[in-house]
Amino acid sequence: MINIAFFSTKSYDEQAFKTAKGGRDFQYHFFDFQLTEKTAELAKGSEVICAFVNDDLSKPVLEQLAMRGVKMIAMRCAGFNNVDLDAAKKLGIQVARVPAYSPEAIAEHAVGLMMTLNRRFHKAYQRTRDANFSLEGLVGFNFHGRTAGIIGTGKIGIATMRILKGLGMDLLCYDPYPSDVAKALGAHYCDLDTLFKQSDVISLHCPMTKENFHLLNEEAFSKMKDGVMIINTSRGELVDSNAAIEALKHGKIGALGLDVYEGEKDLFFKDKSNDVIVDDAFRRLSACHNVIFTGHQAFLTVDALKSIASTTLENIDSFNANQSTANFL
Repeated sequence: MINIAFFSTKSYDEQAFKTAKGGRDFQYHFFDFQLTEKTAELAKGSEVICAFVNDDLSKPVLEQLAMRGVKMIAMRCAGFNNVDLDAAKKLGIQVARVPAYSPEAIAEHAVGLMMTLNRRFHKAYQRTRDANFSLEGLVGFNFHGRTAGIIGTGKIGIATMRILKGLGMDLLCYDPYPSDVAKALGAHYCDLDTLFKQSDVISLHCPMTKENFHLLNEEAFSKMKDGVMIINTSRGELVDSNAAIEALKHGKIGALGLDVYEGEKDLFFKDKSNDVIVDDAFRRLSACHNVIFTGHQAFLTVDALKSIASTTLENIDSFNANQSTANFL
């Protein structure tokens, strides 16, 4: 029997993993709080840790896990920027991830943010609930004929482009590793400066690395069209929040849709409705009428949860059988 400790779990995680378990001889231990240096003690007796995007997998935490017999970190997400891979390797801990679970889930969410911001669905919903049927301030624009700039043309970026192509948008894209699929969709690869200057909508679909930290910063915003729409469903650290606030104040950013946020670790996946939010940048952004936050929700479909659970358990199966897989890091 293999003991698996799950951190940062919600009811939908438990349901998905219990369903995917099948006849495997796995013993699950679910914890709804984040993995930290303090909570690592609860991993004792578990050979495998299943972690999520905001769990702390820095060297000190990994050392605590290794001391308690943990041999594998099974990430139930694609990103792994919160994992110290060098430390894990030195400690003999195998790390695995789920590189692609449902690209369409995130792509559809990104386009949903675009639609909502453009046509002010959120405002119309609130108004009509108050019997206010005025259309003042709800004027949007046609996506058809406008230009979308896609940064990152992996599976999620490609899925997003398919939808936007269906809307009749022209597609510009940037990725150090061009995709033939993107080209077949009619997308044109260009440098970032060109993408910034020509795009009406910019959507981020790239991983978080040291090289692209604050990819969208003051300099990047200065090169964009006035009133540009920006969507981020990738990683919060790709956008400099303070620079975005200034760009919003001066009309450089016309609409901002954020499913991720660089300070989300202490905010998202929790009910903070009775708390005072102390993150000043978040408070300032959320006060803007043309900014929408969704709390790292883009992945959340039944299809994606099923795929995440299935692939995560397959990764554990491979590790248990001493077999390598492309999902190992």
